[in-house]
Amino acid sequence: MFGFKRRQRKRIRARDFPPGWLDIIQRNVPYYQRLRESDQRELQRDIQVFLAEKHFEGCGGLEITDEIRVTIAALASILLLHRENDDYPLLQSILVYPRAYLAKGIQTTPDGLIQESVNLRGGESWDRGAVVLSWDDVRKTASDIHDGHNVALHEFAHQLDQEDGDADGAPVLKNRSRYLAWARVLGEEYNHLLEAIENHRRTDIDTYGATNPAEFFAVITELFFEKPVQFKRRHPELYRQLQIFYRQDPAILELPRKTHKL
Repeated sequence: MFGFKRRQRKRIRARDFPPGWLDIIQRNVPYYQRLRESDQRELQRDIQVFLAEKHFEGCGGLEITDEIRVTIAALASILLLHRENDDYPLLQSILVYPRAYLAKGIQTTPDGLIQESVNLRGGESWDRGAVVLSWDDVRKTASDIHDGHNVALHEFAHQLDQEDGDADGAPVLKNRSRYLAWARVLGEEYNHLLEAIENHRRTDIDTYGATNPAEFFAVITELFFEKPVQFKRRHPELYRQLQIFYRQDPAILELPRKTHKL
């Protein structure tokens, strides 16, 4: 089974990348332009596998097009660059709404009571093999690569987190020894965020990351790729943990602007 899948993926990766798909990526995923050519080619191969293996379904009257499929596949594949991965093994379907949608949620109050609520959402990740996204939010958050928000990166980070069966902010790491450093650094930074919120101090990490460790991991993943220089400067140990996990260093892709004397 695994040998067949490897051979199948090898054939998929060997195919020519459709020019129309490349046009879509260049138009909708500006982060792609910052990558080295070798990484762009690797990303294209990952996109081809993703699109061959994952099912897209339109919701709320949305018709799935190549633009939707390729854009979302590109954003999901950014998290896979350089990593030995199985291309989101638990993920089967991507459900896409035209815009933010209403979804039921369950929350536990400080008193231990369980409450059901209905919220407007731009995306969510299920542990039963699906990611749900608002196409409007995907396009808007992907278009600005410096605002620290990207709903697709956020939800696919949850998928990586859930690969071990738990959404706990601790994805599958390469070596067992890595878990100690991961738990220490992310635990300390998570507590710092909670303290900042409690003391009404400003923080560069979105306060939504204080919801739980799983949301913290997804939020800092957004910062890692969208505000890498600032993130690395203010949270060097946290940046290093993500750099090791994702095997990427987005900060080096942001070249300093040249100044010209008149």
